[in-house]
Amino acid sequence: MEVLMSNWSDVQSMPESYVFPPDKRPGKHIFPDCKDIPTIDLDKAEGLNRAEIIQQIIKASQEFGFFQVINHGVSENLMEDTISVFQEFFGMPAEYKASFYSNDINQSCRIYSSTLNYHKEDFHYWRDNFTHRCHPLEDHIQSWPEKPPRYREVIGIYCVEVRKFLLRILDLIREGLGLESGYFEDELSKIQLLSVNHHIPCPDPSLTLGMPEHCDPNLISMLHQCAVPGLQVLKDGQWLGVEPQPDAFIVIPGLQLKVISNDLFTSPKHRVITHTKEARTTIGTFLIPSSDVSIEPARALFDTGNPPVYRAFTYKEFFSTFTSKGCDAANALGCFKKKLE
Repeated sequence: MEVLMSNWSDVQSMPESYVFPPDKRPGKHIFPDCKDIPTIDLDKAEGLNRAEIIQQIIKASQEFGFFQVINHGVSENLMEDTISVFQEFFGMPAEYKASFYSNDINQSCRIYSSTLNYHKEDFHYWRDNFTHRCHPLEDHIQSWPEKPPRYREVIGIYCVEVRKFLLRILDLIREGLGLESGYFEDELSKIQLLSVNHHIPCPDPSLTLGMPEHCDPNLISMLHQCAVPGLQVLKDGQWLGVEPQPDAFIVIPGLQLKVISNDLFTSPKHRVITHTKEARTTIGTFLIPSSDVSIEPARALFDTGNPPVYRAFTYKEFFSTFTSKGCDAANALGCFKKKLE
């Protein structure tokens, strides 16, 4: 069977290699939608309500571990064009997409199916993923696809605008935590990775997942959902659906923000379920620290009565530990907790 499922057509039954063990299946029950998702109106952050908006972000990062943002500065036309371009890309001929196929994490522009360990997996996730770096734009754009013809133009503009948006969110977080100006600039947010998941219609969504449950190991994540639902977040021990809102972005503080905030923030587990009738294409943008930057709780957030929870480490050290622990956030973070004296 062709590895990339975006090359499949009219799938009528579940391939055996995509059927999960019974204890890992989402099942057939209906998942409730997450009610009262914190919604941040970014327009208000530049006016008299700035302090209120900052506190909404800090509270959402503590209690939910994610929030959605409206009036974020990225035009609806650009959002729609970007989704459309990626849908066109996944519909390109198999031979063309094969030229980008790679399971090498160091490949700057790559497409793969399920996870990077496809050929070693006991079962596969119902997705294709296309990933590439995008900052600085001039360093990476030449490795991007030339087809569809609009790809480099539209995705280039989108990547620049989304980076501006995420840096703006980080600056509001910085202000809310009482950190010095520029704290999250440069090395802590140096790498920008764009990651697009494509899920074709699935014959039986109760048997598989579109993406494994996970926490994001990076600094901060932004999800641009299409109209087809599928994103779920684990809250209070229950999986809750995050209904797509066409003009909103979902923002998730990553594990590095959890560390820097000295455990003030949470970074929730999330996953993707599949859909029987419609394909689903969603875009993730991740800001990632450079490999050798030192990460530790911000000094402004601890004192003698509230000591630092974690020791200093590099992102390279953390990511190596994270992957060796099966991408289990709790186990990985536990390796960097300071011992009680």
